Amino acid sequence: MLVSFGHSGVENEVTVLRRAVLMLLAWCGVSHASPTPSVLESADLGAWLDGFMPFALQRADIAGAVVVVVKEGQTLFEKGYGRADVKTGRPVDPQTTVLRPGSVSKLFTWTAVMQLAEQGKLGLDRDVNAYLDFQIPPAFGRPITLRQLLTHTAGFEDRFKNVLVKDRASLLPLDDYVRRALPPRLFPPGTVVAYSNYGATLAGYIVQRVSGQSYSTYIARHIFAPLEMNHSTFEQPVPAAVGLAPQGYVLASEPPAPFEFIGTIPAGALSTTAADMAHFMIAHLQNGRFLNAQILQAPTAVLMHAPAFRSAPALQSMSLGFYGEDRNGHRVIGHAGDLISFHADLHLLLDDHVGVFVGLNSLGKEVASSAVRLALFNGFMDRYFPAPASAPKVLPTASEHGRQLVGEYEPSRRGQSTFISLGNLLGVGTLTQRDDGTIALSTLLGFNGQPKHWQEVAPYVWREVNGTARLEAVMDGTRVRYLSSDDLPPVAVWQPVPTGSRSSWNVPLLAGTLGVFAITLIAWPIATRVRRHYRQPPAGRVHMLVRGVVVLNLVFLAGWLIFLLVASTHLALLADANDWILRLLQIAGAAGIVGLVPVIVNSARAWSDPSRGIGAKIGNTCLALACLATLWFAIGFHLLSFNLEY
Repeated sequence: MLVSFGHSGVENEVTVLRRAVLMLLAWCGVSHASPTPSVLESADLGAWLDGFMPFALQRADIAGAVVVVVKEGQTLFEKGYGRADVKTGRPVDPQTTVLRPGSVSKLFTWTAVMQLAEQGKLGLDRDVNAYLDFQIPPAFGRPITLRQLLTHTAGFEDRFKNVLVKDRASLLPLDDYVRRALPPRLFPPGTVVAYSNYGATLAGYIVQRVSGQSYSTYIARHIFAPLEMNHSTFEQPVPAAVGLAPQGYVLASEPPAPFEFIGTIPAGALSTTAADMAHFMIAHLQNGRFLNAQILQAPTAVLMHAPAFRSAPALQSMSLGFYGEDRNGHRVIGHAGDLISFHADLHLLLDDHVGVFVGLNSLGKEVASSAVRLALFNGFMDRYFPAPASAPKVLPTASEHGRQLVGEYEPSRRGQSTFISLGNLLGVGTLTQRDDGTIALSTLLGFNGQPKHWQEVAPYVWREVNGTARLEAVMDGTRVRYLSSDDLPPVAVWQPVPTGSRSSWNVPLLAGTLGVFAITLIAWPIATRVRRHYRQPPAGRVHMLVRGVVVLNLVFLAGWLIFLLVASTHLALLADANDWILRLLQIAGAAGIVGLVPVIVNSARAWSDPSRGIGAKIGNTCLALACLATLWFAIGFHLLSFNLEY
C-alpha cells in the first residue's frame, strides 16, 4: 500500500539504513554469491538473526518483529525481537503476540477457493457470475474466471475506497462491498497481471456464497481449526479469546496507531501469530498436510503452487494465489503484506521444504520495514542457499535495445478512471540509458537509495549490475508493450505512459499553474495599495470576479493534491465518511471553471487597452492559461466525476 520514491542531495535516513543493513549483512558473513553455504540449523540461524534484527529494528525505529523458520515439517526457529507494546515493555512472543500480516491474508482466501474447487463446488475456469447474486457486466467479450482472480489477471482497475475504515461500524458487509466497489476493467481478462484487492475480496465473497457460511467462519472451521491456528482470526477487532489486541506503530518512538479496520476482509484482515503461521507454511510445504490434518489434497496443492501465469518468459510467474520469488536457482513462492502499521513476508522454498515468515509491527523511518524484510530474505538466501558466482556476457545489442526502452512507465496496478489518476503522476518511473549502454528505471532502487543499473544479457533481458535480479521488456516489434522485473513480485508490470498522462509535462504544468495562482493572489493586495497610493479608481466587477475564480481554482487543485498526499499515509481518509470533502472540492472546481469566461474576457481587454502595461497583459494571459490548465486537470484526471466510487 505504501511506496516511497525520491532522493535528495542530503543523505536521508532510509539511505543510511540501507547502507547499514548491507554492512551488517557483510559482517554476518553474507554476500551476493557465497560459494560455501552455511548449514541451516537453529543455532546458526539464531546467531545470524540475533546480530541482524536488533540493530535493524533500532536503526529503522521499528518497535518489534518476529521471525519463524520451518524445515521438513517442523518449526526450526522462532523468536521475537523488540517490543509488542512499547509503553508496557511487553516483548514480542512468537507464540502469543498477535500481528496483522496484511495481504498475506489472501493466501487463506486462495486456499479456501482451492478447497471448494477440489470438492467440485467451484470451477476455476467457469464464469464467476455463476457463483454471484449480482452480475459483473461483460468487458472485452470475455468472462472473468476464478483462475484469473487467483493470478490477478481479471483486468480490474485498482480500488481504494473503504479498503481501510475508521471503526467497526464503518465496515461494509461483503455483499455490499463487492457490489459497490466493482471496478472498471483496464485489460482483457487473462492478458495483463494487475494486483487487485477487489479481486481477492470477490473470491472471498464467492467462498461465502458457495459454502453457506460467513467468510470468517469458513476460514476458522476449514483452515484455522485443522491447522491448530488457535490465535488467528479474521474478526475485527480481535476477540479476547484469540489474544491481546495487536498494537501497531508508524514509528516506535511515536504513540501507537489505532487498530486498522480492513474493509476488504478476505484480502487483508487476518490477525495471527508467528507460531500459527508456521503451521500454515508446514501444511503448504507438505502439499496440504499438517500432522493428521489434510487441508488440501496433494494434487490440488501441487496445482496451486505451480506456475499459472507468466508475464515475461524469462522471469517469475504467478501461481494460483502465491507469486514466484525464485532466487539463487531455488524454487520459491510467497506473498507479502502491508497495512499502515503492520508488515509481513512469507516465503516457501518448495523443493527445499523450508518456509520463512517475518512480521513487523511498525512502518519504520521512510518505510524502512520494506528494506528490513528484503535485506533479511536476501541475506537468508545468500547465506543458506547461495547462487554460484557468475559473470554474464553483455550483448552487443545493449545500446540499441536500451534506446528503444527510454521513456516513462506506469504500473498496471493503478486507478485510471477516477481522481486517483492524478496521484499516478507521482508513481511514474522513468527509464534512462547511460553512456556505457546500461539502463536504469527510477522506481527500481538499490539498498543505497539509488536506481539500479541493468545490463543486457539476452535479447531484451537485462540483469542487475553486481546483482542477480532481471528486467525484461516484452515487445511488439520495436515498440515496448511492458516491462517486468523479478526485483519486485510478479503482480504488476510497467506499461508505457500515454502522452497525455506523462508526468514529464503534467507535473511542471501543475506546478506552474499553482504558482501563477499563488503569485496572483500575493500580487493583488500590493496592486490595491499602489492604486490607493496614486488615487486610482478601485478594481471593477470583472476584476473582482477574476480574483474569486483564482481563489476557487487554487483551492480546487491544491485541495486535491493535499487530499491525495494525506490519504497516502492515512488510508482511512478514503472512505464514505469523507465524501463531503471531495464534493466541496468539486463545487469549488465547477465554480472556478464556470468563471473561466470572465478570466478570458479580462485577458482580452487587457491586450486591447492601451493604458495597460505589458506586464499586466502578460500577467492576465498567464492567468487565463492557468485557468485553462485547471480545466485540463479537472477533465483529464476525472476530478469532477459524479461517481465517488474509487
